[in-house]
Amino acid sequence: MKIRQADEKDLNAIKNITHRTIKEIYPKYYHQSAVEFFLLHHSEENILKSILTENVFIMEDDNAAVATCGYKGNHVLRLFVMPEYQGKGYGSAFMEFVEKNIGKEYPCAVLDASLAACIMYEKRGYKTVCHCRERLDDGFLVYEMMEKFLNSEG
Repeated sequence: MKIRQADEKDLNAIKNITHRTIKEIYPKYYHQSAVEFFLLHHSEENILKSILTENVFIMEDDNAAVATCGYKGNHVLRLFVMPEYQGKGYGSAFMEFVEKNIGKEYPCAVLDASLAACIMYEKRGYKTVCHCRERLDDGFLVYEMMEKFLNSEG
């Protein structure tokens, strides 16, 4: 597996990873309007903006794009692993990479965790600091704001 900085030519691969994961995994945890919210939030325009202004990475295995993640400051952004690669260590490997980079400048990493990802983050040592919800047309979008201290001083 290889992790590299994403650029504009990776836009379609990142959108595919993100949207496929949302469409296949999120309906198990969220109602349809929340799934649509996530798809809109991770639109092609927003992904491109992230690629151009943040630290966005793509993970490849046998030359296939299998995961994406990024960070801005100490905030972990957009960790998505293709559904068929989940549970095989790709997300953990990506988090180790991102946490190592964040830890060079910040004592802790923070993230907004979907219900689908909370358990994985807890296993990595993240703690919930806030239970959040956003009102949508037909209900609520619920997620966790989490943090992890990256060094022994935290």
